[in-house]
Amino acid sequence: MNAAAAGTWKLGDLEVNRIGYGAMRLTGNGMAGNSDGPPIDRDLAIGLLRRAVDQGVDHIDTASFYFSPLRSANELINSALSPRRDDVVVVTKVGPGRDPSGAWSAMARPDQLRGQVEENLRQLGRDRLDVVNLRRNGRDMHSVAEHFGALAELRDAGLIRHLGLSNVGPEHVAEARAIAPVVCVQNSYGLDARGADERGLVDLCGELGIAFVPFFAVSGLRREAAAGQERDDRVRRVARAHGASAAQVRLAWTLHRGPHVLAIPGTADPVHLDENIAAGALRLTPEELELLDAPTGGEAASGGGTPA
Repeated sequence: MNAAAAGTWKLGDLEVNRIGYGAMRLTGNGMAGNSDGPPIDRDLAIGLLRRAVDQGVDHIDTASFYFSPLRSANELINSALSPRRDDVVVVTKVGPGRDPSGAWSAMARPDQLRGQVEENLRQLGRDRLDVVNLRRNGRDMHSVAEHFGALAELRDAGLIRHLGLSNVGPEHVAEARAIAPVVCVQNSYGLDARGADERGLVDLCGELGIAFVPFFAVSGLRREAAAGQERDDRVRRVARAHGASAAQVRLAWTLHRGPHVLAIPGTADPVHLDENIAAGALRLTPEELELLDAPTGGEAASGGGTPA
């Protein structure tokens, strides 16, 4: 199995396989501000990252605020992949913040974004960040112009190669593109959470040549929660027909939304990692897609919650 089976897309001038990896779960239970429970084993985390890259994963999503009391996703990525940094596109995000205790703090002001960018640079051991997403706080941030403009200045200064957006609507994409190119949009999206479809965001990104990168594509409305027993009869039926897991069907459905749609499933389980990568080779029939495309009645628009 290899992540290349899903095909490729470009983040600006950086070509990546459409199956990537989300690093949020590498930090253990503290990823959502909950420090209960043991941290993930450090050697396991580093081995997982190297295993992913060995199988063709060349797009890793992270953030400096992905940390728990004993683990930092950025530090793990740096330690695991520093000899292969030219082989992997690392996409990080700025905007939200957490204090050293892990508590979420207010959205950064535009003049504070440089500090967040420099923090990512230090933790990742890089001189320039491949892609930085502005993660909008949907509760109290109606415009992205001032923040995105500050990031565009940092791009012009050579600290960032490409810019993207997260947790946004079509109006924010238009606002940002008037300032600087947008190479990706990262929103919550999956079978159980199709708000991006309702707002036309997935199709808009395709028309503009922008990568659409869903998070929570597998967990859906469970968001940060670990994968549970599949409750959707349609997903179970399709999974049985292919001898696949429910998670693989959900990822395959997501990738079928368009060649510009990428996937960044996260896991701390090597078996699940292999399954997620193998999902890139799963081809659903038109009848199966029609079955899964039907509304479930439990969908929700993205926004709020823990930044992903």
